[in-house]
Amino acid sequence: MTLLFKSIDCLGDGGADSGQGGPGLTSGRRAPAAVVIGTGFGGLAAAIRLSVKGYRVQMLEKLDAPGGRAYVHQQDGFTFDAGPTIITLPHLIEELFTLCGKRMQDHVDLRLMAPFYRIRFDDGTHFDYSNDDDAMLEQIGRLSPQDVQGFKDLMQASDRCFQLGFQELGMIPFETLSDVIKALPNLARMQAWRSIYSLVAQHITHPKLRIVMSFHPLLIGGNPYSVTCVYALIHALERRWGVHSAMGGTGAIVRELVNLLEGRGVPLRYNTPVTRIRVQDGRARGVELANGEFIAADIVVSNGDAAWTYRHLVEPQHRKHWTDKRIAKGKYSSGLFVWYFGTDRQYTDVPHHMMVLGPRYKGLLQDIFKNHTLSKDFSLYLYRPTATDPSLAPPGCDSFYALSVVPNLSSGTDWPAVAEQYRDAIATALQESVLPDLKRHVVSSKVTTPQDFQDRLWSYKGAGFGLEPILVQSAWFRPHNRSEDVQGLYMVGASSQPGAGVPSVLMSAKMLQEVVPDVTSFA
Repeated sequence: MTLLFKSIDCLGDGGADSGQGGPGLTSGRRAPAAVVIGTGFGGLAAAIRLSVKGYRVQMLEKLDAPGGRAYVHQQDGFTFDAGPTIITLPHLIEELFTLCGKRMQDHVDLRLMAPFYRIRFDDGTHFDYSNDDDAMLEQIGRLSPQDVQGFKDLMQASDRCFQLGFQELGMIPFETLSDVIKALPNLARMQAWRSIYSLVAQHITHPKLRIVMSFHPLLIGGNPYSVTCVYALIHALERRWGVHSAMGGTGAIVRELVNLLEGRGVPLRYNTPVTRIRVQDGRARGVELANGEFIAADIVVSNGDAAWTYRHLVEPQHRKHWTDKRIAKGKYSSGLFVWYFGTDRQYTDVPHHMMVLGPRYKGLLQDIFKNHTLSKDFSLYLYRPTATDPSLAPPGCDSFYALSVVPNLSSGTDWPAVAEQYRDAIATALQESVLPDLKRHVVSSKVTTPQDFQDRLWSYKGAGFGLEPILVQSAWFRPHNRSEDVQGLYMVGASSQPGAGVPSVLMSAKMLQEVVPDVTSFA
């Protein structure tokens, strides 16, 4: 049966035709068209950069508002950031405003966190993690004097990973094996085959401090016992640039990026799911929508999950590299269970970012990543943005989310059946630890499960961050920013190079700028 698709050209006047900073085409030819699928951080950043590069850009979003994983839930007077909450490289956001001739400081109010995180152990003790060396050394000396020098040595190792892995390799779009070969000396110097936990354990002896210094990969869906130690560079990133949060929540940054695009005449269409990337003669020619429309484009950029994009939007005959079999064999990041809740009282002793750890560490991670089993115990990332910005909740109230790292859908968990029981267990654990009398004070509640990640965000296996960032699924081994299978198709976001986390996602858009052709090549 042949489907008749309506071809439309509603790409607006963004980029070269907008007079808003795009280079234009001096001969009067119309600028090439770019369609960006998804309005997460990666898609928004890519659209800004492509618009400045001279493309006529249009953005398509499946949801009813921008953000993707950085969507914002408004409920009962509370504002809940759906996903990312930590900004560690603010200059990557600042670059986007500069490209548009604006100052970030005039539009986004970032606040430095102090401490960055509080890590609360199951026995009630805690560690405040920051870039204040004196405070860090004082806490380490009090807990484990023999680890003071080890911490200093670990920070030197982190600085080495920062130089070799971030400064020298971070912006390389690994497209060929020769790119990998050139990187081998740096990878060897970092001993990149080792896990981040093993690197930490080499320098740190106390079990609590080993957790403090190795938990970061969990925030991007990785197991500290298997993720490459290259991620130790996160310590150096945070020490150098700090950990920030935005007034108005992370969603405030998304709104301002949308404003930049609207100011450039770039249209954003919501409630517009893309169901197929049309490929002809090996090249992306545009996208087909759920309503039957066809939008022609010279290039297509997917900010959607890379595995889902290839598996469901690109027909199998066009995929020699990312075949269904290859996609299915990948090791995917964890899933996420997130409980958003508002309280009719404030918990002023709870900081902005807090890790509330359960009784197990290695065993719990084994259940999540290896056994794919939903355990009865858990550790939580507790986010209380009203510690910094009370406007995110009604007066006298607090806005929270509690995030539990859980197995992705490979576990077979029936989330609709167990979600409420799991949420109540989290509420009980928080009530017995850091939020006394919590259940009596909850006045707004919402949950998101790995099933929602699959059904709502079209994330393969409900994984929160695409492929797990182990060494053999990083760099060249991760989905490339320029598609290996389809000319004119590009990838940005957590599931493509260089990886997950707001900084990496923004970097993926910057790397994309290097591999997308100049507009003059379409003459």
